[in-house]
Parts: sequence; structure tokens; C-alpha cells
Amino acid sequence: MKEDIHQGYMQVEGGKVWYGISGADKPLTPLIVLHGGPGAPHHYLEPLNGLAAERPVIFYDQLGCGNSDRPKDVSLWTIGHFTQELDTVRRELGLEKLHILGQSWGTMLAVDYMLAKKPAGIMSLVLSSPCLSTSRWHDDCRRLISEMEANDRDAIMESEARWNFDSDGYKKAIKDFYGRHLCRLSSWPDCITKTFENMGNDVYEHMWGPSEFTITGTLKGYERAGELKEITVPALFTCGRYDEATPASTEYYHKMMPGSELVVFEDASHMHHVEKTDLYLRTVESFIRRFDR
Repeated sequence: MKEDIHQGYMQVEGGKVWYGISGADKPLTPLIVLHGGPGAPHHYLEPLNGLAAERPVIFYDQLGCGNSDRPKDVSLWTIGHFTQELDTVRRELGLEKLHILGQSWGTMLAVDYMLAKKPAGIMSLVLSSPCLSTSRWHDDCRRLISEMEANDRDAIMESEARWNFDSDGYKKAIKDFYGRHLCRLSSWPDCITKTFENMGNDVYEHMWGPSEFTITGTLKGYERAGELKEITVPALFTCGRYDEATPASTEYYHKMMPGSELVVFEDASHMHHVEKTDLYLRTVESFIRRFDR
């Protein structure tokens, strides 16, 4: 995170969450960034500091990960808690008008916030690498797994059948899958490494599961695609060509939300904002700038 960022903590249900604002004094409509996971803190989204030349860009670590408190009360790990947490962050920072950018699980959070809270003052949504139907995500991952080497496929099937996710074979399969569909860079930058070092694994495993492709948590029944038509603010969907949030599913969500737009980043995956940073920043800034007022 940039050294000149304005940082602080605020109280939410269950503890304190960290926030950081780049470009706090800039004049254009603020952008708030919702990280993935659940439990993957803001670090991997630090390239989005590049959007702070003319507008405040607000990051925060959701409760349970990163710089925020990590309570042991699993009853807090619900999508209802996190939509209320977002509402609290927005209120405490006085964000009457803002853009929202969600990545991965952050798209779930953004969509549920719009559907449950029906908030005023949202100028636009950017939904990057969306997961808005767990069943589609599961089916997409099964197809992607079928394209992997036989030893990886076998390790995944065996681990899931035995409900044992600690084997070396399963861990290798995770690494291979992530190298194809999470981040395709030969060497992962520090922002991604820091994210894994500061993961809220308790939150991730409770709500999602042991890996991106084995879904055992409370979000297993998450399905919002059919409700996307209720969201009428301008929206941009993005994904990478090799994204675990596949282009086909991202296009499906785009078509379910009338008036939305779609950009697919070539030779990129789930972390296309890291793999294609300059193009991603230009794409997002060009989109949200149209709705500044």
C-alpha cells in the first residue's frame, strides 16, 4: 500500500476493520474496492491505487482477515454480516456518492448489497471475475479440472471423495489449477504473496471451502443470477480469458443485467487486474468516469 495513504480503523459488529484511502483529497467520485475470498485481504488489489490520480480509492479488510480483527465467532461469517459491514464503512466515511468495484467474492458482496440494502448514491458497479451462481462456478471448475493432467484430476477426486484435503497430491493440484486460472504470471508479485500470507483462512473455509474448486461452505447455495435484472445502476463486468470465473458465465451474468457492459482480457485469468494492470485501469477509469457527477 502506498505510504501516503490515509489509514484507520472503525468499529463494526464483531470487531474493528482496517481501511485505507488513496487520493483522499482528489475531487472525483470515490471508488470503494471489495476484496475477494471471503477472507482474501486487500493486498492483491493494491494495483488499483493507480485509479487514485483524480478520485479517492477506498480499500478495507473485511472482518476476519488482513489488518482487521479476527474474532472466532463463526456466526459472523454470513453475507448479511458483510453487507452490513459495507454499509457501516460507507456511513462512517461519509460516502454519499460512490462507485463500487468488487472482485470475485467481492462481486457477491456488491450484488447482495444492492439487492438487500437498495442503497442510494451508487454511481456505477464494476464486477470483476464474478461469482454470482455457485452452481455455475462449480460446473465451470469441473470442466477446467477435466482439462488438467490425469494425476491432478485423480488427486482432486480422491481428496473430495475422502473429505481429506491435506494430501500432497491435492496441494499440487491446487497449485497447478491456480497457475492456470488464478494468476498466470510465472512469478507472482508481492501483492498476491502478501494476500496469501494474511488470509483469513477460517472465514474462507467456513464460507467457501478448502480451495477455489472444492465448495463445501455456506455459500454453496448462493444463486443471484436471476435477480440481476433488479439492479439498474450502470455496471461493467470483466474477466480474463482463462479465468475460473469463465468468460461464458461472465457473459451470462452480463446478459442477465440489462444495460451492463462486458470486457474480456486476453491472455489473463482471475487476477487480470494484476496480469494486465495498465489496460485494466484504463478500462475501469474510462467506464466509471462516464458516471461521475
